[in-house]
Formats: sequence, structure tokens, C-alpha cells
Amino acid sequence: MSSQDVLKNASTLASYNVLLQVMFRVLTFLLNAFTLRFVSKELIGVVNVRLTLLYSTLVFLSREAFRKACLSGSDGGKHNWRQVINLLWLTLPLGALSGAMLAAVWLWLLEAPDPQSVPFYGPAVVLFALAGVQELLAEPLWVLAQAHMFVRLKVVAESLAMLAKCSMTVVLVVSAREWGLYIFSAAHLVYTGVLVLCYVIYFLRFLPSKEAIESNFPLRNIGELIPHRVNGEPLLDWTMARLTWSFFKQSFLKQILTEGERYVMTFLNVLSFGDQGIYDIVNNLGSMVARFIFLPIEESFYVFFAKVLERGRHVKNQKQEDVGVAADVLQCLLKLVLVIGLIIAVFGYAYSRLALDIYGGSLLSSGAGPSLLQCYSCYVLLLAVNGVTECFVFAAMSQEEVDKYNLVMLALSASFLFLSYTLTRWAGGVGFILANCLNMALRITHSVLYIRHYFLPSPWKPLRGLLPTPLLCLALAVSAAVTLVSESVFCCDGGWLLRLVHVSVGAVCLLFVLGAVLLTETQLVVFVRTQLLPHYRKKRA
Repeated sequence: MSSQDVLKNASTLASYNVLLQVMFRVLTFLLNAFTLRFVSKELIGVVNVRLTLLYSTLVFLSREAFRKACLSGSDGGKHNWRQVINLLWLTLPLGALSGAMLAAVWLWLLEAPDPQSVPFYGPAVVLFALAGVQELLAEPLWVLAQAHMFVRLKVVAESLAMLAKCSMTVVLVVSAREWGLYIFSAAHLVYTGVLVLCYVIYFLRFLPSKEAIESNFPLRNIGELIPHRVNGEPLLDWTMARLTWSFFKQSFLKQILTEGERYVMTFLNVLSFGDQGIYDIVNNLGSMVARFIFLPIEESFYVFFAKVLERGRHVKNQKQEDVGVAADVLQCLLKLVLVIGLIIAVFGYAYSRLALDIYGGSLLSSGAGPSLLQCYSCYVLLLAVNGVTECFVFAAMSQEEVDKYNLVMLALSASFLFLSYTLTRWAGGVGFILANCLNMALRITHSVLYIRHYFLPSPWKPLRGLLPTPLLCLALAVSAAVTLVSESVFCCDGGWLLRLVHVSVGAVCLLFVLGAVLLTETQLVVFVRTQLLPHYRKKRA
């Protein structure tokens, strides 16, 4: 498969992933707004912080390293899929062991919430751990689907699973509110069960089909997914297994950085369960764009870079056409996330209070809520740039470089936990966001230095994507000043008419900024139109 074909498939995957994440975030957004009116903020804090942390820790540590290693293009993409599948099944016993250990910690080492306000905590811990292990049953199928660009499968499977979860949550919250944490545990089990079922049904139908035979798919029937040895070959690809171990050490550290504030809240009790609930709602609201746009782009283009570039090989010793395509794509991606991040930072600061007031009323718009969301709007810019830079770096690094970077991640993890605890003592929930900003800036610095060194012997300079045009900077500065004045005059105690005026001012400023993008960022506009929007790609074809 040529680099252009890989780019086309990765772009399609990114587009579908963005649509999928938009749907997820919208459904979660509506679900949280709905449940806020039926359950206590303490219960929301336990579910969204403590139990979700248990689940995310289990699945991330059990599968993230396997995903990165098995989707790597270090061998040119010509995997021995029998050995890859054998390796992937190790996620299940690893998940079961991790689940048992984490459940023990959550049950016996952490402070239990008040059973009157948050009932059935113990069973909920076990059920959330079980849901994580259940999801790992689909891991070999997920990697096969990603590697062969089955983009619609992921969209359909995760959409159905999320719809099932939301439906069950709404029904139980309305009809059986006294069940407490059982409501969210049952909904999560339904989500992972539907997800696994969708993948199994798809491959049961696909493997014997004519399409699979014509495309030379590496498997012929569902029985080949069972771990076994073939023709005297080693059970595992030990080179890939060692790479997995390197990524595993890195994943452990990355999880601490990604979920650091939840670990600090869970283990150090710096915020009450009610305050945790408020922080998490604001955090989810602030990260909506980051998750439904930046994360799918990062995941999809990691596959692209891993397939196009040869891991650990000097840029001069690789196919120059592929390196050129990778450099151009990296430059466009950096410019794309930079522009989106700047827009969010500018407009998010002036519209945080209004957004929280509409979403959750005075419960969210009073107190620290607006300050949290304003800080998070600025943090999203760093989050966006870091996602793309690390996406490239992890795809290009050799195993030795990955091992060295693990030491960097260890230092960052330790500093992040220290900063989180210290700044939270000083600034409350805002301290978590400030600590994240500092650590994200350090990670970006490391990645930028690596990218600069990687392309130094070549004529390509993809880091130019981090330089916005002067006209765009002017448009953003003017918009920031105008919207801040508008907020002070029209928002948010003067009724809905003045709120609409404030929104209208923001809309005009946003059109002004988008006009500056269209006039000055022509390369970015062409990239988005031809690579990230399937509609335009179909028109070109």
C-alpha cells in the first residue's frame, strides 16, 4: 500500500472517528445534564471520578501497549498475524490480574463514600472492573479492524454501545433512582457487552465472505482467533513482545499524566466527593472538543505515521517520497490543531460562565465553575499541540528511544503529582489545570526538539505549522477584546435577550476569525477539504 493510500485511509478513519466522538460527547453531555437533575453531585463525583478511574486504568494498562506495538510499522506492516493475535490475547489475563488488584485497592485502601448518599459502592467497584475485563475480549478484533482500516465497524459498534448505555442509564435513573451506583454499573456492563458483541458478529460474517478472500485477509475463519502455534513457529513475535514491554512501561507513566488529577483526588482526598463531581463535569465540558476532534486525529494519524515511516531508521535512509508526505501531513496537522486550539482559548474564556449557566444552572455557574472552564479553555491549546507532536514521535522512535523516553515520562509523572497536590492546596480545582498546563508544556518541548532533530538532515520543516499568520493573530486578539467587553456588559444576569446579544457578538467575531483562516491558511484549507472531509474526497474522485 502506497503512502498516499495509507494517508487516504488514515484520513477517512480520522473523519469517522471525529463524527463518532462528536456523537459520544453530545450524548454524554446530554446524559450528564439529565442526571444532574435526578442524582446528587456526590454520586456523580464517585461515578465520574473514582469508578471511571478504576475502569480507565484497567483497560489502558492492559491494552494500550499492545495496540501501539501491534499497529507499528517497524517491519513494513507485514505482520505474522498468527503471532500478533497470540500476543493480543495476553491482554485478557493481564486485565483480569489488574482488575483484581485495582478492585482490592478501591475496596480496602480508599475511603468509602457515605452509604446514605452513595449506596452500593462495593458491588459497583466489582462490576466496573468486570466491565473492563469484558471489553478486553474484543481486543484482537479491534486491532485487526484498525490495521485493515475497517473504519465503519468502529463507528457502528461504539455508536450502538453508547446508545445502549445511555438508554439504560436514563430508564434506571427515572424508574429506580434508589439503586444508586447499580444504575451506572449496569449501564457500563451493557456498553462493553454490546461493543464486544458487535465486533464478534461482524467478523463471524466477514471472515467466510468473498470480500475477505479477495482482499487476502490473513484469517479465514473465527477459529483462527484462538491462540495456537502454527508450523513450528514461535508462539509469539519476541521483537514485538519486547516493543510491547517498552510501550507498557511508557503507558503506565502516560496514564498517570493523563489521569493525574483523578489519582490525586482519589488517593489524597484534596476535594470532597461533591467538589469532585463539579470539577469532573466542568472538566468534561471543557474537554469536549479536545476529545471529539483532537483524540481521533491523534489515533488515526498515529496509524498513518507508523505505516509510512520506518521506526528508528534515519530519515536519509528512508523512502524520501514517504518522508515528504509525512512531513507535509505533520505540518498541516500542527497548523490545524493550533488554529482550533487558539479559537477555543479565545472564545472559551469569554463564554465559560454562560455555557455553565445554561448547562447546569447556578450549581455550576456560581463559585469556581467559570474559573475552571476558563483555565481549561487555555489548556486545550496545549493539549491539542501535544497530541499531534507525540503522535509523530511515538511512531518514529526506535525501541531504545522509547525506553529512554520512559525515564523522561517518569520525571514528568513525579513532577505532575507534586505540582497537582501543591497547586490544588493553593488554588483548589484550578490547581489541577495549572499543573496539567506545566507538564503539557514540558512534553511539547521534548517532542518539538525530537521532531526538529529528526528532520534536520532533510529539506522539510514541519514545525512551521506551529506559526500562525499575522492576520490570524490580529483577528484573534481583536475577538478576545471584543468578547470580553461583551461578557462584562451583556452576560449573564440581564435575561435571555442580553445573552443572545452576547452570543451574536461572539458569532460575528468567530466569522471574522474563520475569514482570516480562509484568506491566509490556504494549505491548511486544502488539507482539510481533501483529506479530512469525505464529502470533498468523493467529489474529487
